[in-house]
Amino acid sequence: MMNLQLNRRNHSLVQKLTSLLFVLIFAFGVIFNNIPVQAATTTTDAEVTNTASFSTDVIYQIVTDRFFDGNTSNNPTGSIFDKSNLQKYHGGDWAGITQKLNEGYFSGMGVTALWISSPVENITTIDPSNNCASYHGYWAKDFFKTNSYFGSVNDFQTMISTAHALGIKIVIDFAPNHTSTAEYGNMTFPEDGALYKNGTYLGGFKNDSQGLFNHESWTDFSTLENSIYHSMYGLADLNHQNATVDTYMKEAIQKWLDYGVDGIRVDAVKHMSAGWQKNWLSSIYSYKPVFVFGEWFNGGVAADTDMTKFANDSGMSLLDFRFANAVRNALGSGTATMKDLYNVVTATGSDYEEVNDQVTFIDNHDMSRFMTLASNNQRAVDNAYVILLTSRGVPTIYYGSEQYATGSTDPNNRGDMPSFNTNSTAYKVISKLAPLRKTNPALAYGTTTERWLNNDVMIYERQFGSNVVVTAVNRNQSSSYSVSGLYTNLPQGTYTDVMQGTLGGGNITVTTGGAVNTFTLGAGQSAVWQYTASSSTTPLIGNVDPMMGVAGNTVTITGRGFGNTQGSVSFGTNTAQVVSWTDSSIKVSIPSVSAGKYAIKVTTSTGSASNSYSGFEVLSGKQVSVRFKVNNATTNYGSNVYLVGNIFELGNWDASKAIGPLFNNTSTIGVYPTWFFDVSVPAGTAIQYKFIKKDASGNVVWESGSNHTVTTPNTGTAEATANWQN
Repeated sequence: MMNLQLNRRNHSLVQKLTSLLFVLIFAFGVIFNNIPVQAATTTTDAEVTNTASFSTDVIYQIVTDRFFDGNTSNNPTGSIFDKSNLQKYHGGDWAGITQKLNEGYFSGMGVTALWISSPVENITTIDPSNNCASYHGYWAKDFFKTNSYFGSVNDFQTMISTAHALGIKIVIDFAPNHTSTAEYGNMTFPEDGALYKNGTYLGGFKNDSQGLFNHESWTDFSTLENSIYHSMYGLADLNHQNATVDTYMKEAIQKWLDYGVDGIRVDAVKHMSAGWQKNWLSSIYSYKPVFVFGEWFNGGVAADTDMTKFANDSGMSLLDFRFANAVRNALGSGTATMKDLYNVVTATGSDYEEVNDQVTFIDNHDMSRFMTLASNNQRAVDNAYVILLTSRGVPTIYYGSEQYATGSTDPNNRGDMPSFNTNSTAYKVISKLAPLRKTNPALAYGTTTERWLNNDVMIYERQFGSNVVVTAVNRNQSSSYSVSGLYTNLPQGTYTDVMQGTLGGGNITVTTGGAVNTFTLGAGQSAVWQYTASSSTTPLIGNVDPMMGVAGNTVTITGRGFGNTQGSVSFGTNTAQVVSWTDSSIKVSIPSVSAGKYAIKVTTSTGSASNSYSGFEVLSGKQVSVRFKVNNATTNYGSNVYLVGNIFELGNWDASKAIGPLFNNTSTIGVYPTWFFDVSVPAGTAIQYKFIKKDASGNVVWESGSNHTVTTPNTGTAEATANWQN
């Protein structure tokens, strides 16, 4: 969000040799340090790209315009280009990213995925409300064309193919919530928030005869409903229940997926209806099952009920702002303790059903740089990266922070990349820890257990099967701590810091029963110790991606111990068709089963059964978004209206699973006693439904009369309106 605002490819010979060299170097380091671990294995291209699983990846976020100018000929001219003005274009492009890919900057850091700015065509004028150009990519004009200032389609595809040859995935930012700014006082906006399709004008905000936009004024963020149907800062808010917009967004994202994109970061998910998004996401997973994560901005560490529900029910992951803010408070501003940080880790581990799929970070384009927050304390940045890279979730590095870039709020946090120094301490820390996420599954899939904790020191253990990683961080740069009474699940032996003392860490010795001999964790020091099991004979599922789909969709199951000979995979009692099978990754097609939640289990060719991985959501079929509306539904204070029906998506007549509470305060859609909600339901289906009222104690009142009925369209959207039956 803005405050203002794969195709499978073969490795090249060079990449194969590089991978082999990495294995040899890693194995030599293991022997030299006498650490009981398994040597790294070469990752196949099928595991690198064309998979929805990002569990073992480290993402690097790039504001494309501010990274590197690889082709000056595509720079804009006129008032929108000024390298001395942080609100204008600076020239960064896909050619620049490609150049840095070829130079090994990302590979050297251990980065395995790049998240780039939205690639779609943006407005080419200055926004008069803030004197800003669209360098950030969030003021879309045509979602079917490239931003020519970033490059051509060929440039985009060259960047993707170059990344894939190096085992690096590409994630695009995508902002389907809005186009460009169209309302602010009496100002006239040159482009009027206009939406185009492959160069053809579809309509503008003021000239909106087709109903492409919502017209509810600026949001005051007071309620979720207000945030969804009102505009953010005057940005032309797209009406996703308009069939043209719905089809447009489905076709647009498919075009970018056809270019080989591996993942999608969805902007401003809080500001679009969950029902429409689930319908859109289902179409994506049916087309190409990629990793999708959304941005639900949260400025604190406390749970947000609506955000948690979205993370667990939408079918996509979220950027984990709670985790980010906890790390920033404990190691950046110092306004919280390490105990407070661990409490947030524990709370989110309970709140999020798929906590290992939430995308973690310590800074991004909507918050001050961590270096600035930490008052230019480099060691605080280094230690924050240690926590980020060894904690649960998919870690994301914000471009330039590995070079200790500074900057407060937007646009100062979006400055030009300061350097490409591969000798900065932060770069070295990342380069030593990022590869561990590939070689030790405890980081990708493991549980988190606190082992030693006070206000300054946090020592925690990640474990998956027999694989263990122990991380120790002392944020206090003035005091050392003697660590005694530490127990871990590391096997008996001596362990060397994975970072080789880069942040002062030394060896630890584990004795009988996992007891660790007393050691000193120096002022500001961090260390990571690890054990990778040589093999696993027991299958263990670590992750399933995506966790939602319709029969026939492809799902990736990752973990360890599956064996290299094909076994079987079940969804409940139903056997799935296997698409591919390796010891650590299985792809299957969702079987034809009734819609509902299922537990997935892997059985090896030798008959060994895995853990049961629960919660996979099978939808009733291809989805469409339907707006359900009821008139004259009066309620007493504290009561709300909900929707329930005869299909899984509407709770199968179970009032405890009813959809809602419904909204009732949007002037162009419905105001009390009219209630409404946008819901993802199966296409081409005759649905029976009713509305119910629930009070704060959970008491339910059903409306009387016959069931309401609606037959959903095969494509597009629909509205189903009824009157409350007393």
